[in-house]
Amino acid sequence: MLQTISELSIENKIFYAVLVFSWTVYLWEAYLAHRQRRIYKSTTRVPVELGKIMDSDTFEKSRLYQLDKSNFGFWSGLYSETEGTLILLLGGIPFLWSVSGAVMARFGLGPEYEISQSLVFLMLATLFSAFTGLPWSLYNTFIIEEKHGFNQQTLGFFLKDALKKFAVTQCILLPVTALLLHIIKIGGDYFFIYAWLFTLAVSLVLVTIYADYIAPLFDKFTPLPEGELKEEIESMARSISFPLTKVYVVEGSKRSSHSNAYFYGFFKNKRIVLFDTLLEDYSPLNKAGGADGERNEEGERGEENEAESKPKPKPKNKKQGCNNPEVLAVLGHELGHWKLGHTVKNIVISQMNSFLCFFLFAVLIGRKELFLAFGFHDSQPTLIGLMIIFQFIFSPYNELLSFCLTVLSRRFEFQADAFALAMGRASELYSALIKLNKDNLGFPVADWLFSTWHYSHPPLLERLRALGGPKRD
Repeated sequence: MLQTISELSIENKIFYAVLVFSWTVYLWEAYLAHRQRRIYKSTTRVPVELGKIMDSDTFEKSRLYQLDKSNFGFWSGLYSETEGTLILLLGGIPFLWSVSGAVMARFGLGPEYEISQSLVFLMLATLFSAFTGLPWSLYNTFIIEEKHGFNQQTLGFFLKDALKKFAVTQCILLPVTALLLHIIKIGGDYFFIYAWLFTLAVSLVLVTIYADYIAPLFDKFTPLPEGELKEEIESMARSISFPLTKVYVVEGSKRSSHSNAYFYGFFKNKRIVLFDTLLEDYSPLNKAGGADGERNEEGERGEENEAESKPKPKPKNKKQGCNNPEVLAVLGHELGHWKLGHTVKNIVISQMNSFLCFFLFAVLIGRKELFLAFGFHDSQPTLIGLMIIFQFIFSPYNELLSFCLTVLSRRFEFQADAFALAMGRASELYSALIKLNKDNLGFPVADWLFSTWHYSHPPLLERLRALGGPKRD
């Protein structure tokens, strides 16, 4: 006979509450995605207000691309939710912990080596995640992105890149986790303060070294050549006292024709990174032979077989990228984030949240029923406690925080656009936003509820209206 809710033990109540909330979030997300898919399916003609912004051919391409992405997201999300539920119901987490213990025993190490066992568990878990996620990643890259002209990778490059990412991730994740677990164990009553300070230091170090030492392992970074664009960028940086030291162009075109730009660095050592796909005059995707052809000339892929070395067809959306005034307008927007303190505000919010989570973790880690709920009857490993509390118990809080940060991000985007407008670059930013939307096949019509919940950037039409209407000739 089925037990009533009141008859369930506290650990069973926790377990089922986690499952119910997880599926509630999934169903909510599926409902929002369904609303947006209805927009994709029903809006087959360019709305009147978009007539001067987007041609019908681009509109149809973006509609079909976003519809394919949404359908893919539904099935991949359903699989992910089902997989997670089965792992919990079948005791996958305690099983993997026991497997990691068996691995340790083969080397003559017992349960007292908890941190070492935790690292084995973490490596096995990430291997499992990488293995089960690989088919979805392959399909997204070589079916959806390929179909719509964005993918620039060969299968060999993709697999080699995936292996490299996994290796680099393990080199960072394992030692950081080991140190964090050690700090928690020796930190006493105030371990949460030391754990928070440690994660703060790690995040600052990673932000500092990422673009100089980690990102170049995957992409080629070259200084922006001397010329008008570089001079204009440096002049704009000086005008707002932005401490720019270097400007790089990253070879994003070897993976995708999507474009981007960002800056990084602390204090007086700021650097700007431009994707080559953002720059109309630099993007190899605008040149004969495409990006892969240029890489072959540089000899970067000489060891790949002949089939993999053939240049891929040029993407469908050409000519790509922005002209120099538009690039400067985009950078004006990005520098607006810095000048208005958005970067610092985001760091402060992130660290306040991190401190709160570690404090609550310290309050909850001693609750045996949390471990019993997930199948740990004989031990209470610290890593498992982190996983249970941060991933499952904090789920409602994480969802609420994510929504609040999305709302805040849209506010910051409007403010950064206004900053570029105040710099006298409204017209160029207006045209740049239209070009970037076209290059990335963004669909400019959104369901209001889907947009409110998901869009960290305001919809295109809202941004264009805020910039003062149609571009003036």
